[in-house]
Amino acid sequence: MVTPTNRLAQETSPYLRQHAGNPVDWYPWGDEAFEAAKSRDVPVLLSVGYSACHWCHVMAHECFEAAEVAEVMNRGFVNVKVDREERPDVDSVYMEAVQAATGSGGWPMTVLLMPDGRPFHGGTYFPRPQFLDLLDRIGTMWHERRADLETAADQLAAAVRTGGALPSQGWASKGDPAAHLSPDLLAATGDALLSRFDPDWGGFGRAPKFPQPPMLETLLHAAVSTGRPDLMAALTTTLDAMASGGIYDHLAGGFARYSTDRRWLVPHFEKMLYDNALLARVYLHAYQATGLVRWRQVVEETLGYLMAAPMRVPGAGFCSAEDADSEGVEGKFYVWGRSEVVEVAGAVTADWYGVSDDGNWEGTNILTRPGRGPLERPPEVEAGRRALLAQRGRRVRPGLDDKVLTEWNAMAVAALAESGAALGRSDLLAAAEEVAEFLSSSLRRADGRWLRSWQAGRARHLAYGSDYAWLVEAFTRLAEATGRRRWMDQAVVAADGLVDLFWDDRVAAFKTAGRDGEALIASPVDTHDGALPSTNSVAAVGLARLSALTGRTAYRQPVETLLEAMGPALGAAPVAFTGLVGAAHLLSSGFTEVVIVGERPDLVSVVTSRYLPDAVVAWGERYDSPLWEGRSDQQAYVCRNYACQWPAREPGELAAQLGTIHP
Repeated sequence: MVTPTNRLAQETSPYLRQHAGNPVDWYPWGDEAFEAAKSRDVPVLLSVGYSACHWCHVMAHECFEAAEVAEVMNRGFVNVKVDREERPDVDSVYMEAVQAATGSGGWPMTVLLMPDGRPFHGGTYFPRPQFLDLLDRIGTMWHERRADLETAADQLAAAVRTGGALPSQGWASKGDPAAHLSPDLLAATGDALLSRFDPDWGGFGRAPKFPQPPMLETLLHAAVSTGRPDLMAALTTTLDAMASGGIYDHLAGGFARYSTDRRWLVPHFEKMLYDNALLARVYLHAYQATGLVRWRQVVEETLGYLMAAPMRVPGAGFCSAEDADSEGVEGKFYVWGRSEVVEVAGAVTADWYGVSDDGNWEGTNILTRPGRGPLERPPEVEAGRRALLAQRGRRVRPGLDDKVLTEWNAMAVAALAESGAALGRSDLLAAAEEVAEFLSSSLRRADGRWLRSWQAGRARHLAYGSDYAWLVEAFTRLAEATGRRRWMDQAVVAADGLVDLFWDDRVAAFKTAGRDGEALIASPVDTHDGALPSTNSVAAVGLARLSALTGRTAYRQPVETLLEAMGPALGAAPVAFTGLVGAAHLLSSGFTEVVIVGERPDLVSVVTSRYLPDAVVAWGERYDSPLWEGRSDQQAYVCRNYACQWPAREPGELAAQLGTIHP
């Protein structure tokens, strides 16, 4: 018997296709759905989620797979399903509405819309009884109190449109407009992070705990720039606690999405590409700054997880995520009983990972390193780890979201490029170039316009500001790691597209969607740095670094305008904008430019092995830049804002010169 399918069966998003067999008459986002709502004179029910979202699956099982619920939905609504990862613009606009209406947000997100797209009610997860009650109440109001819904829609639409303004406008009277120029801003941000720091288990705030890579990068930057041991101690506590906790996969590498407790013990088991790409860079930079080998181990294991099946699509890029559930049970793939561990790997390995008869979660064991013990495994434990990994490989794996997103893959390219150069790993550099080549050939139209998402040979959706910003970062890092002009040329093209399509002088910021994109009821601007750095912070850092490498002031100008506009916000609430704080520090303190002429891998490694957050490096194939003018072969030049020291011929000389600028 063939299972009937709805309109979602032909979508590229695995999340949407997961709902193709629902009895709900789903539409993908688009004009067809809204025209149907106008024609039928019914509201639109918008459901937004993503493939690795546990509660999205729960609501799907309870509601969307139930014939009685589907009958009510189909009779009274036009139902639209959106993958938030493919359409971050739609997600952002309607999340703003849900937060305005309820004070909180999350996924699955459920929003009721007028046929013209204005939201009038919203929420997140609804169990079946409450969901049916909601549908009944909305249906009654639609026929009997339509005017009340119109009023609510006008109010929520107005609230959503405020998201098109920079948040600094709300802090104009609280912060210093020139805060981005203050040399003390980075240290003040470190102090603000310390005020939220958990001294026992690291991280910021209480449970649930998210790794927050932008905060960790800024904490490291502040610690190194100021030389303050309290900031470095906070970073060390956090990185060690995360790497020894259950949020880290001690068998295959990689981090789960977040921890449900403050000890980083019990993860929400899904594993996202973006978390692992960003955290690999955090641990890499911390290793470069400290030389702690355990952090190098985390980098290599995390990137190893990404490059192995199933996360790497052969001949393509990286998959988006692995689910939390296996065989319908959250975490089943990852947990163990002690008897199984002892049988497979021995008692020593069981003890190493804190495995007990009673378990540490619901009668089972999440593997950890108790007491934050050393991560470097003795031979017996390493043999046990391999045996456990092989045994786990025989289990049913969690679901895989195999769509390839430009933004997240660019994050991975940047992580691989930096790590390959810093650690002397040619395989990581090769992987970075392979993925970058795939993105360039498969996620870019003939006219040069980048696209957002690829799956099984099909690319869809115009790329967003975040995609372009991360492409600038990825290509620039790849050029610095490989010395190949091709990647600098690609970075320049991506930067030109970023400025042309997404910069808005009226807002003084980069918009989420391009000027050639679909017009929604609001045009969002992404400035807050949370689990992911914002579009504007990535764009600011990437364009500032590219300007330093190429001498093109056109890339620096929008960054200066953005930071000036955001000055009050940075001064009043720096923790909300840690990525922009880092960009402000770069512009206010200036860059160190390193130019290496000729085939001198010994000199290149001196630069790439160090943590130099304020530095850019040009070497290998020459490209259009004043950095190359008047340079002699087989020498390195260390410059500060284009004022250069005497050329260095030997690694020791170069290290000494860098040490005077970055002790």
